[in-house]
Amino acid sequence: MALRSRNWFGRKGKDGFIYRAWMKNQGIPDFEFDGKPIIGICNTWSELTPCNAHFRQLAESVKRGILEAGGFPVEFPVMSLGETLMKPTAMLYRNLASMDVEESIRANPIDGVVLLCGCDKTTPSLVMGACSVDIPTIVVSGGPMLTGKYKGKSIGTSDVWRFHDDVREGKLDESELRNIEASMCRSNGTCAVMGTASSMACMVEALGLSLPENAAIPAADSRRKVLAQLSGNRIVEMVREDVRLSDILTPKAFENAITVNAAIGGSTNFVIHLLAIAGRIGVSLDLEDFNRISANVPLIVNLQPSGKYFMEDLFYAGGLPAVLKELQNYLHVDCITVNGKTLGENFEGAENNDKDVIAEVINPFNNSTGLAILTGNLCENGAVIKPSAASDHLMKHKGKAVVFENIEDFKARIDSDELEVDKDSVLVLKNVGPKGYPGMPEVGNMGIPKKLLRQGVKDMVRISDGRMSGTAFGTVVLHVSPEAAVGGNFSVIQNGDVIILDIPNRSLTVDLSDEELNERKRKKEAQPLVADRGYVSLYVNNVQQAHLGADMDFLVGKSGDEVPRDSH
Repeated sequence: MALRSRNWFGRKGKDGFIYRAWMKNQGIPDFEFDGKPIIGICNTWSELTPCNAHFRQLAESVKRGILEAGGFPVEFPVMSLGETLMKPTAMLYRNLASMDVEESIRANPIDGVVLLCGCDKTTPSLVMGACSVDIPTIVVSGGPMLTGKYKGKSIGTSDVWRFHDDVREGKLDESELRNIEASMCRSNGTCAVMGTASSMACMVEALGLSLPENAAIPAADSRRKVLAQLSGNRIVEMVREDVRLSDILTPKAFENAITVNAAIGGSTNFVIHLLAIAGRIGVSLDLEDFNRISANVPLIVNLQPSGKYFMEDLFYAGGLPAVLKELQNYLHVDCITVNGKTLGENFEGAENNDKDVIAEVINPFNNSTGLAILTGNLCENGAVIKPSAASDHLMKHKGKAVVFENIEDFKARIDSDELEVDKDSVLVLKNVGPKGYPGMPEVGNMGIPKKLLRQGVKDMVRISDGRMSGTAFGTVVLHVSPEAAVGGNFSVIQNGDVIILDIPNRSLTVDLSDEELNERKRKKEAQPLVADRGYVSLYVNNVQQAHLGADMDFLVGKSGDEVPRDSH
C-alpha cells in the first residue's frame, strides 16, 4: 500500500530536503526514511494525570515493538485529561483533546497510530480524534492500579464515598482519613474498581481496538509492557494490511461493547462516550439501542461499585477474554479485531479461574443489568441509570422533589437541619449539564443530607442533568436530556412536585400535566450561560446534548487523512 508518510519523506528536491533534514537533527540515519511505516505514539503522559504517570515507560515498550516489526516510531504529546485534578471537570475538555488528537495525526507524516490511554476521558477523546482521521490505529490502555489495602481490608475509589459519609457523620476523623488515602493508591494506574477508566478499557477491547487482555492487566504488572510491545508489532502489520478503524468499528462491534458494559456493571459514562465515538466514525447509534441490547444481559462481573471485587481480581480470574467467553451467545463473535482475528477466536482459549468474580450467565452475580435508559416527561430525550448499583427498594419509587437549582445551591443547603427532606424525597440537581455547568461534571451522586445520614438512610433517589463517577453507586438518575439550561421539562421542576421512578418499566415521570409544564416553561426566564471567551465559549455554543454524546456539532463525522492544503 502507499504510505501517507511518503508524501513528506519520499519527495525529491527542496520539499523532501526540508522534511528529512530537520528530522535528521535528532540523529536519524538516512535509511530510516526509505519507505518504513511511520508509527505515531499518541502519548497522554503528564504528571498532572497521575493515572498516566507511567506512560513514558509504556511508550518505550511500544517503540521496541514497532522497531522489531520494521516500522519507525515517533512519539508525540497531546492534551492529557486527569479527572482527579482538572477543574471544573475533565469532561469539559474531552472534545478539545479529541481535536488535538485529530489534527496532530492528520497534519503529520503518520501511517498508523498507537493510542496510549488511561485516565477515563483520555480513552474516548483519543479514540474520537483517531476516528475522525481513520488510519490504522491500536489502543494500549494504562491498566488499573493495584488494589488498596487498609487494616487488612481491600479498598478502592468507590469506598471514597463511604469514607466521606463517615466523616460527615463524625464516625471518622481527618487524621485516619489521611492514613486511608495513603493506603489506597499503591501503584501507577487507573482506579482499582470498575470505574469509567476500566469501563473504557473494557470498551476498547470489546470493540476490537486493542489486543486481548488489554483491559485488566494491572499497570504494575510486567505483562502490561509485553502487551504494549506486541501492540507495537501489530500496528506495523496493520499499516501494511491497511486495516483502518472503520474496518473494525462496525455496528455489530458497537453492539458487542454495549453488551459487555451491561455485563460488567460498567460506568454510566460509557453511554455518552460510545455515542460520541459512533458519531465520529459514522455509525448510527441512539439511546434506545442501549436499552434494546442491554435489556436481557445479566450482570456477571462482581466488581465494585456494583459488587465486591477489584480490577486486579478480574485479571487473575481470566480478564475480559473470560467474560467474553461467558457472554458468547450474546455477542457477534465474527467481528474482526485489530490483531486480524475475530472476537470469538480471541477468547477461544480463555478460562474462568474464579466464578465468584466472573459468574456464569446461567447463575449471574446480579439479575439486574448494568445499564438502563429511562424515558418520560421528566426526560423527554432520555436519562441513564445503573440498576446494578441501585437499591432494590427504590427500583419503583414515588416521592416529592427537593430541588437544587445549581451546585452552589446544593452545597449551601444539603447539610442544613432546616432542609425539608425525608427518606422518600427525591433530590433534584439542575444546571450541571453540558451547557449549564458547563462541562457536565461528576456531581450527580449527591451526598445524602446529613440529617438523614443520622437516621441511618444510606440511599435515596437522586436525579440530575450531570454525570457521576464510574466509581460511584446508588439510585442515581443521570444525563437528563434536555438539560435544565436549554429549557425542557426538567428545567421547571419545583419543590414538592411528585416524581415517579419505575426502573423495571424504564420510566421517569413527574406528576404534572403537559399544560402545567408548558405554562411553567412559558413563564421561566432564560438563564445566561457561562461562556466568557476562548474554548469555553466555543464549547457552550456548539456542544450537543447528552443523548447525542455531548460532542461538538461541528466535529460529528470524519474528515479523513487527507491534508487539504500543502504549503511546500
